[in-house]
Amino acid sequence: MCTIQILLSLLAVIAVSEAIYKRWIPNTNFENASNWNERRVPCSQDTAMFPRDKKVSVFVQSPHSLTNLYMPLDGEFILADGAGFMAASNDDPACTPGTHINFHDAEGHEWFDPTLWSSAQSTDDLEMGRFLFSVDAEHVPCLYDDLIFSPETSFRVHLKETGSEVQLRSISVLGKKFTNNEDFSQYLKSPTGKLQFPGPVQPQIMNLRCQDDTGCLCGNDEMLQEICSARLQYSGNKCPEVTCASPLQPIGHCCGICGVIISLEYISTFNLETYRNRLIHTFLSLNKYSSIKLAISKVQSSLPILSSMRFGKNLKIQIVLIDGKEGSLAGSDALQLGYDIMADIETQGESFGITKAEMEFATGSITSPQTAPMSAGAISGIVIGTFLGLSLLAASYFLYKLDACRLQYFRFFHFWNNGSRMEDDEPVGHGGFDNVIYEPAAENKQAVTGGEEDLKAGTGFQFDNPVFDSNFDA
Repeated sequence: MCTIQILLSLLAVIAVSEAIYKRWIPNTNFENASNWNERRVPCSQDTAMFPRDKKVSVFVQSPHSLTNLYMPLDGEFILADGAGFMAASNDDPACTPGTHINFHDAEGHEWFDPTLWSSAQSTDDLEMGRFLFSVDAEHVPCLYDDLIFSPETSFRVHLKETGSEVQLRSISVLGKKFTNNEDFSQYLKSPTGKLQFPGPVQPQIMNLRCQDDTGCLCGNDEMLQEICSARLQYSGNKCPEVTCASPLQPIGHCCGICGVIISLEYISTFNLETYRNRLIHTFLSLNKYSSIKLAISKVQSSLPILSSMRFGKNLKIQIVLIDGKEGSLAGSDALQLGYDIMADIETQGESFGITKAEMEFATGSITSPQTAPMSAGAISGIVIGTFLGLSLLAASYFLYKLDACRLQYFRFFHFWNNGSRMEDDEPVGHGGFDNVIYEPAAENKQAVTGGEEDLKAGTGFQFDNPVFDSNFDA
């Protein structure tokens, strides 16, 4: 136990709460083939056409020979060393016949579109393509994030007006990092700044760092409607179809998923970055889980007001797991990992400051996949509960046969006005009861809870079930 505590202490020192680095993906570079309608860069026999009435900033990385170049009325070309344009003098067999190639309109790139950002824990991870998966609200830049617009690139990003300010830690543009709002405001007044950030509102540079080791909220909850609208703008505001019958809805995500959601309750000793590293190195490093995407963050639960008052707060740690499988196998790998994480929490959760864990899952199969077995404790509980239930039914039937157990009286809380006792010779009514062992469950969406459950009051007959006794150790 001492070894585990020492290891956790070391991890806590190493894994201090750091900002997430987020990079803008689209660019308006001349050499980017996706910016041209023919999906190729203009060559010497071509005529390059820029929209006359569109404002655009274009970075040019190398020299180009063209037959003609039509430039916008309000725009700029940022030339790297040695870059430029020249008129084509001779026929080029590699560029025959020449044609008119149009530069795409750059007005459709929205700041709030989560698909236009990539996230990583370091700049090296950004360069190596080791990106983080997150829910939509957190894929858009958050309060404590460092934003990077790649050096030697041009861009144009639209930031719509909302009821809340967009606040960030820092922004890097054309290789220059802005860490205070005054310097960035001056840059936005420059011709290049006006073309890159056309408004109508501008992001605010706060230069803040998360000071809470348990994690900090992203701060984009109030802008989720704008985020989802931007994400789904090209799909008619419809989410992609999923194969599970009852998809899950993670907090901060625009669409339902097939996979797993694990909700954690914690104490002050919990460290979000330390636990993220444990999940990555302990589970995602395994070959069988290499294709699974994992997101972990602090979120604000949408609990009812009375529930929030009862628990004192409505903050929790949300873990989202999805895999790349489709059809009936969708979510099956994520479910297996979910069970492994829950088993790990059962044995090591207290060491990490986790007090309770609850898991929900939705897969493409109505029945749970065979590759996702329940924990030993859960299986033991089911076996014991089934045995007790069958014993109870057998004993009842035996007593009935011996005529030693008869229901003589029924009291229904003044159901009849006379409140009288039923006569012995009256026929006995329906004597069935709900069997809690076979309580109906959702067809394709189940919950596994790692804490005490509130006992629910019922009507009719009731009894203490030792399987669900808080003092019973499964």
